[in-house]
Amino acid sequence: MFDRLEIIIGDKTKTLKEKTILLLGLGGVGGHVFEALVRSGIGTIIVIDNDIIDITNLNRQLLATKNNIGNHKVDEAENRKNEINKDCNVIKIKKFITEDNLDSIFNQKIDFVIDAIDTIKTKKALIKKCLEEDIKIISVMGTGNKMHPELLEITEITKTSYDPLAKEIRKYLNKEKIKGKLPVISSIEKPLKTEKIGSNAFVPATAGLLAASYVINELIKED
Repeated sequence: MFDRLEIIIGDKTKTLKEKTILLLGLGGVGGHVFEALVRSGIGTIIVIDNDIIDITNLNRQLLATKNNIGNHKVDEAENRKNEINKDCNVIKIKKFITEDNLDSIFNQKIDFVIDAIDTIKTKKALIKKCLEEDIKIISVMGTGNKMHPELLEITEITKTSYDPLAKEIRKYLNKEKIKGKLPVISSIEKPLKTEKIGSNAFVPATAGLLAASYVINELIKED
């Protein structure tokens, strides 16, 4: 099934089949990350999300349909994987990750971590662990209240601008004196000012695809 991919990366598809990716979050960003990893032939994907699909997810989340509202996102991810690439091994974790249980998800060799979560406290703890223990990670910054996917970029946390979440992460890393480069997906677009945070079908999706592309390219570059 990977004939078209092999045209551009050759037998490095075998490399991808041997890799394990830890993906935290299966929402507007994470759902598209998951899809791209499955279609790229990643061997094992550990997916972590404790949420169920809600009607408000229909406007932007790949896994959400009218028929699966109320189902766990990790279960729907596995169902979708089975329709695309049954050789991909999906390990489901229905758990809300906190500072207290974060270590428990690193109980096997992980080749890359993709952070697609929006709980800031957990995001900080995850980034800290990965940087301090030299675990490869890419983190997706804020995609809410933004309308221009073309303004997203793969960059380093120190080079981000106009992103309130990235600003908070930068301050946290400086305060805690945490060293190391943190690749991120961030937008140079100023977020719209609204009473509640809104989202659309294209900015989170693009951020997810950019994160997946970064990881795939890094993995085949290492081989």
